[in-house]
Amino acid sequence: MSQPQAAVGASVARVDARLRVTGGSKYAADNSPDGVVHAVLVDSTVGRGRITGIDARAAEAQSGVVKVISHLNAPKLPPVEGGYPPGVPLRAFQDDRVRYFGQAVAVVVATTLEVAQHAASLVKVSYDAEPVSTDIAAAESGGNPETYARGDADKALEAADVKLDLAYKTARNHHNAIEAFGVVARWDGDRLTVWDKTQWVLGAVMTMAAEFGMEQEKVRVISPVVGGGFGSAGRTWVHSVIAAMAAREVERPVKLALTRKQTYAGVGYRPAYEYALRLGSDRRGRLTASTHDVRSETSRYETYTESVLVPGRMLYSTPNVRQVYGTVPLDVSTSFFMRGPGYSIGAFAVETAVDELAHGLGIDPIELRLRNEPAEDESTKLPFSTRRLRDCYTTGAREFGWHRRSPKPRSTRDGDWLIGMGMAAGVYDTQRGEAQVSVRLDADGTALLQSAASDMGPGTATSMTQVAADALGLTMRQVTFRLGDSLMPPATGHFGSRTMASVGSAVQDGCDKLRGQAIALAVGDEASPLHGVDPADVVVRGGRLYAKDNPARGETYRQLLDRNNRTHLEALGSYAGAPQTERYSLYAYAATFAEVAVDARLGLVRVRRMLGVYDAARIISPKLADSQALGAMVGGIGQALLEHTVTDHRDGRIVNANLADYLVPVHADIPTDLKAIYIDGEDYKADPIGVKGLGEIVMIGVAPAIANAVFNATGRRIRELPITPEALL
Repeated sequence: MSQPQAAVGASVARVDARLRVTGGSKYAADNSPDGVVHAVLVDSTVGRGRITGIDARAAEAQSGVVKVISHLNAPKLPPVEGGYPPGVPLRAFQDDRVRYFGQAVAVVVATTLEVAQHAASLVKVSYDAEPVSTDIAAAESGGNPETYARGDADKALEAADVKLDLAYKTARNHHNAIEAFGVVARWDGDRLTVWDKTQWVLGAVMTMAAEFGMEQEKVRVISPVVGGGFGSAGRTWVHSVIAAMAAREVERPVKLALTRKQTYAGVGYRPAYEYALRLGSDRRGRLTASTHDVRSETSRYETYTESVLVPGRMLYSTPNVRQVYGTVPLDVSTSFFMRGPGYSIGAFAVETAVDELAHGLGIDPIELRLRNEPAEDESTKLPFSTRRLRDCYTTGAREFGWHRRSPKPRSTRDGDWLIGMGMAAGVYDTQRGEAQVSVRLDADGTALLQSAASDMGPGTATSMTQVAADALGLTMRQVTFRLGDSLMPPATGHFGSRTMASVGSAVQDGCDKLRGQAIALAVGDEASPLHGVDPADVVVRGGRLYAKDNPARGETYRQLLDRNNRTHLEALGSYAGAPQTERYSLYAYAATFAEVAVDARLGLVRVRRMLGVYDAARIISPKLADSQALGAMVGGIGQALLEHTVTDHRDGRIVNANLADYLVPVHADIPTDLKAIYIDGEDYKADPIGVKGLGEIVMIGVAPAIANAVFNATGRRIRELPITPEALL
């Protein structure tokens, strides 16, 4: 029978909270195996060209320098076949080409970090520089764009009663996780151990094995904690391969930690976008057509794309849609997943356009959205597994006090501040991947679970412990969940909001199997009080098995195992991931509400309060969910108002590659009135534990909600992110 729920749904503290706040957590660069030496990269100072010479003599003359490695003396790596993940996007020291400013062109290995840093500054590199192209606005799109169409959008637009023709731009954003990238590599004969910052332990194993032409079984990756990633650690980057290469060359463990500046080159970013959007509707606000012409920047050596078109093709009922999404190859490092990849950009364009349409027609923005709610996913013709977006709208409007919003822009003031409210919808797909979890119940009544999953901050170990505790009928104190080691059972990557659905389902499966073993052992044991009881009528709670209709009839796990001379019971839980063919349209949804104040004289924007309402199905850990939601609001404020990577297009240099000039939200930017609400419900069509992803959906609607609030406050429609004071003056 189903187990009572005591841990799932409770607002519990993180199981690793004390370690996290006291510095007890050990991050990748904190590891120092015996004999470790330090590596520092030498970065290119041109954005494109050839290396014509490397003079390392001054560096090599420094006391403590072990070796300087570049394309001149690096070992040749074997060819890598296949796509993501096995190989890194740009291989380590395999030719003399420079493809972007800041590319690693050499590495200095020394006995101390200080010596390595000084020696790296002495390496002289000469170049045959070539003209660079780093500006998306001045470059042509590449070939093979992604296209989608239904109906005849152009014809329907011509016939539409109301037409909008809009253009949006969004800046490049960098992840800027608190933990910069660091890696330690050690060879033991032909076996490689890597302590790395990664959101995908198994992916790191595959990449390292492919790069060095070795069996995956000979690579061990260890990454139990990650100090934030936001997607950037979802693949293995070239600096990790360089560390492993250097360790093999010098025959000692090597530690390589990127500086903050170096994290702006070579470990991904949210690409800049240009998004042209045309909307057509009737005079009652029912959408009849839309066209989406989208461009994003990418590197020349790898084409990176995102799901930017999805919101425009399925969020609203629109019979005629045409979409084209092309990439613009530039002399830049490759872009990569950043929280809410693609969807956050698509939602910004679509949701501000819908708001603009509503204002032009004199219709409340929520009412217009309700008039365009689809009955099915019109892009796939599949039924929705759940779609509680109406509930998100109505709950949010009530709790936020939407009725107090004046539809007339620039009509509400607080002294010199113009006050406005805005809202936006959000959507993100429900991803699932393969995962396994080992479950062991010891004779003392405690359980140990292990999986090569990751935790970059959301509290993976805590939420998995909650699921396991209820499934095994134990308290959370009796359960330990360990993760982040490739010697553990494999798990899908920790990105795309898939961890809870994937690893959590494997946890449930393994614990159900183990509980079933214990029940079978008890009902088949003549000495057990439960002998002969129907297994379906046995409940486990507090570590005690008992008959449902007679709670006094039972025994503890410990008593059962002791009497049967068992040291432990164990099981392997598994989850197969998403089916090859989906039967339902699977998404999480959001409605985000924001109130802003804009200084009428200075153009400064301050967010005064924000509310997010989410259809994310079953919430395992409300406290962790709030942490995700409120953190995403902070990130969305950064995307909307502050974050902008600035490139010097003369050579491709990032001119604000630091946390002084690249602006991220600080406490002074964030209101205390941030709130998240979760619509009750489960989605067992998505996975066995009824959850949807949460980490991405909470980010999706934040920027457009702020932009719409800024319009309501000022009457100025800003279609470029970030929204700066200059744009409002």
